[in-house]
Amino acid sequence: MLIVILVLALVAIAAAKTHVFSTAAPSTTTATSLGTTSSTTPPSRTSAVGIIALHLVEPPSAGLPARSLETMVRYPALGTPGGSIPDATPLHGASPYPLVVFSQGFDVAPEAYARLLNSWAAAGYVVADPAYPYTSPNAPGGVIRSDIVHHPADLSFVISSLLKAGAASSGTLSHLINPSAIGVIGQSDGGDVSLAAVANTCCRDARIKAAVLLSGAELSWFPGTYFATPAVPLLVVQGTADQTMNPVTCSVQLYNAAPAPKFYLSMIGQDHFSAYIPAGPAQRVVARVSIDFLDAYLRGSSAALRAMKTAGSVAGLAQLTEGAPVAPVAGTCPDAPAN
Repeated sequence: MLIVILVLALVAIAAAKTHVFSTAAPSTTTATSLGTTSSTTPPSRTSAVGIIALHLVEPPSAGLPARSLETMVRYPALGTPGGSIPDATPLHGASPYPLVVFSQGFDVAPEAYARLLNSWAAAGYVVADPAYPYTSPNAPGGVIRSDIVHHPADLSFVISSLLKAGAASSGTLSHLINPSAIGVIGQSDGGDVSLAAVANTCCRDARIKAAVLLSGAELSWFPGTYFATPAVPLLVVQGTADQTMNPVTCSVQLYNAAPAPKFYLSMIGQDHFSAYIPAGPAQRVVARVSIDFLDAYLRGSSAALRAMKTAGSVAGLAQLTEGAPVAPVAGTCPDAPAN
């Protein structure tokens, strides 16, 4: 499976033109104001999706050497809907768009989630999926899970890099990103990273306005305190059949500890990946509910909030809880701090 996932990632990177971008040196580009709000009317849900590859170089810091982040970026584009089109012309009619940064699970290529990534971009979002050093399948020297403690800083660097590209006077992303509407989405360990970036005092990035956690957890490896910072809207998604990689206890624990606004989407009978990577009804529910959530909190759409409640209630497949506590589940969450 890992070989297939790695091939998918390499094909996607080879298909898109690579742009080298680094914030190590001062920019000589004049920043352009993008405004403070995104269009409240996203493009058609069937809009085409463009894709480019960025080579981001994070400068040395805190005793760490420079870190390379190969990052695919999707965006609404002109063209025929379906899949993603390398270097497609951006669709500027409804721009600037909210920015979403996706963090993948441990030892899983970011492009393995291409269906979800394309869905979010087609719904009117600029979507970046960096391959974090040492936790992606193609990491030089193999994967090292403990490197996750550096990923919130990597994530913040990616946000800064994309905002710089969006503020530039030229380039594919020029005038395309709204710096006031930023969300994060993460799956598995990537969910742990996304949660730390919005809810842990170690790593809080105040630019992030909403977070979607796909089978994620609190992680004691991050040195700060959870939920001591201002509340960020959370959508927590968890498969009921995921009992080993991210036990249900993990998602229930973090959801119950989080302040409102918060939502818990229980995917009935789904395991650690089945609602996120393969095509099917479960993946479509996750895509629809997450888009509605982002529309509600990054675009301020009350209609999207109502639509999310409908999309998240599917007999035998999905159940959405808003605000109310979820009944505790027996067992413990590995590596999670005690609440």
